[in-house]
Amino acid sequence: MALQKTLIVVVGPTAIGKTALAIKLAQHFDTEVISADSRQFFKEMEIGTAKPSTEELAAAPHHFINSHSVQTLFSTGDFESQALLLIESLFKTHQILIMVGGSGLYIDALCKGLDALPDTNMNIREQLNLQLANEGIEAIKSQLAEHDPEYYAKVDQANPQRMIRGLEFFLSTGTKLSAHLTNSKKIRPFKIVKIGLNMDRAALYERINLRVDQMMSAGLLEEVKSLQAFRNYNALNTVGYSELFAHLDGDLSLAEAVEKIKQNTRRFAKRQLTWFRRDDSTAWFEPNQQDAVINHIVQQIS
Repeated sequence: MALQKTLIVVVGPTAIGKTALAIKLAQHFDTEVISADSRQFFKEMEIGTAKPSTEELAAAPHHFINSHSVQTLFSTGDFESQALLLIESLFKTHQILIMVGGSGLYIDALCKGLDALPDTNMNIREQLNLQLANEGIEAIKSQLAEHDPEYYAKVDQANPQRMIRGLEFFLSTGTKLSAHLTNSKKIRPFKIVKIGLNMDRAALYERINLRVDQMMSAGLLEEVKSLQAFRNYNALNTVGYSELFAHLDGDLSLAEAVEKIKQNTRRFAKRQLTWFRRDDSTAWFEPNQQDAVINHIVQQIS
């Protein structure tokens, strides 16, 4: 058995097989899985977020799947505080826990902690969300670039929520968010072992394209139609939903929207890999090396 409480963190790009590995690890170590996928929190978004199937959810206990509504504000800081409380509780009955996801900011929030920041004005956030809906992302981009160019340079510029956060902070406090981000790492009361999954880029892109086709066959367009009333919420300004909203608006044909989803998902996967590769503590494996992953973990915790 492990001498120290240990969190195993499984990261990697979308569609690579993180869920399958997390379940195998949970079964091997007789433990539970914590999702760190910022889209799978939302119960209204099912098909387009590639949530674990009913069978997969039954194969191991999962947390932070369908835990919130798209109408609920659920920030990275909220995830950090709620996940830490959950981990503390689960460690009372488990020596090892599994966390899995492709949302780098949420992984870092849990593993390294976030900087303490002053409160912002929620009315400003609502105004910026309305501006995003009416004028598009370019209007937010230009304002953020003007007011906080340092944050703008490093933020994911395809993520409206992250950019609105930077602009909201400046308009609320009069100071730059970049000036408050010290990247000072917090010490967690448990060991962290990070596992990364990667594979041949062309093969990964084939997986992504196939997954998008499977999502469409499973009824993604119908799911998006059912969510039109919520389309201005941040949670739905995301790949797989934005493109089909554009189709429903008449801006794209269905074939064009599907191709856009594939293209944007491939770009997203590339950004995920860039993010996770920055962490030298991550041990990298291919999806078919599950036994090697288990052996590595056993060596790390022995």
